[in-house]
Amino acid sequence: MGKEVNGVSRSRFEMFTNSDEAVINKKLPKELLLRIFSFLDVVTLCRCAQVSRSWNVLALDGSNWQRIDLFDFQRDIEGRVVENISKRCGGFLRKLSLRGCLGVGDSALRTFAQNCRNIELLSLNGCTKISDSTCSSLSKFCPKLKHLDLASCTSITNLSLKALSEGCPLLEQLNISWCDQITKDGIQALVRCCPGLKCLFLKGCTQLEDEALKYIGAHCPELVTLNLQTCSQITDEGLITICRGCHRLQSLCVSGCANITDAILHALGQNCPRLRILEVARCSQLTDVGFAALARSCHELEKMDLEECVQITDGTLIQLSTHCPRLQVLSLSHCELITDDGIRHLGSGPCAHDRLEVIELDNCPLITDASLEHLKSCHSLDRIELYDCQQITRAGIKRLRTHLPNIKVHAYFAPVTPPPSVGGSRQRFCRCCVLL
Repeated sequence: MGKEVNGVSRSRFEMFTNSDEAVINKKLPKELLLRIFSFLDVVTLCRCAQVSRSWNVLALDGSNWQRIDLFDFQRDIEGRVVENISKRCGGFLRKLSLRGCLGVGDSALRTFAQNCRNIELLSLNGCTKISDSTCSSLSKFCPKLKHLDLASCTSITNLSLKALSEGCPLLEQLNISWCDQITKDGIQALVRCCPGLKCLFLKGCTQLEDEALKYIGAHCPELVTLNLQTCSQITDEGLITICRGCHRLQSLCVSGCANITDAILHALGQNCPRLRILEVARCSQLTDVGFAALARSCHELEKMDLEECVQITDGTLIQLSTHCPRLQVLSLSHCELITDDGIRHLGSGPCAHDRLEVIELDNCPLITDASLEHLKSCHSLDRIELYDCQQITRAGIKRLRTHLPNIKVHAYFAPVTPPPSVGGSRQRFCRCCVLL
């Protein structure tokens, strides 16, 4: 008799294990096991594949690999891994994320495109080795592609967008942020053949001008989300075309587009009543007049980033508090004309009690502890930013926390140099910065 394992001879232990596996496989038919495995993630499937030969076959069945995200699993993979995955999954694969997989290049993705022709969602965010060749392969073999993320793939040019327009007409979401070789010619080719585009992320595409926006406005009536952050050449002219052509727009980011004026806010108010998110940080020409026009028409606003909109005053907050009852997140960083009175209106508005979750007031020098008193009835308030609000005190923050004990308060207090000691060698201390 062989050695014992937990009191059972090895031979009997092996018989028990084999018998137990056989019972499981008999009790649970292949179809049911496959169904169970379909809910498992990549790591768990790989572990199941090591249990036995029969489970290896079931766990690695292509039907279980319809959605794969390697970002949290293994980012230093080589191209051959992608090729092997594509051969195993074949037409079953619908969603694949290779975000941050720096070792994957055009050759592997060509093999992938040939094998996985039913792919609908593909993230290549940060895969810096890929070029226009990859988009050519996707165009040739993947006509069902709907969501494609090419952010930070800096070798991508207009040729990629032309290829996608020819072979991927169902495209709904495209992220080409930081692909700074893209120009109006690529945008024109894309939007003319992909009329169903709903989300377009063009952050950091610094060569884009108003002409590109005119093409989008003319050909993308279904557009819901548009990100143009730091596209510094665009002006009112191009954005007004977007507003007039994209009435379903819900999210717009034009932070860092310093040329825009109140004309954009008027155009949004007149044409885009469904707007929920507006990010206009560092757009220093915007004023209370524009935000008043926006607030009176866009009652569904939930998030607004007004950082460094240095001309706005309490007047903007009065309009938002009156007309925007769904407001959840509001950034007023570096809005130096905002006072306690504006926060008083906000704190008493319809959004305050149940909606407002985040307010950023850092670098607002006129804000005092009185503002904290006005916000104590905002029961949903989760976070408040108070960096460099020099009239805010620890006592004021403490009083706020008695009403909102779970709130996250981000603030610091500059070091205070104590007065010189009088007639003695008493040790001097400095109050260092305190992060609350």
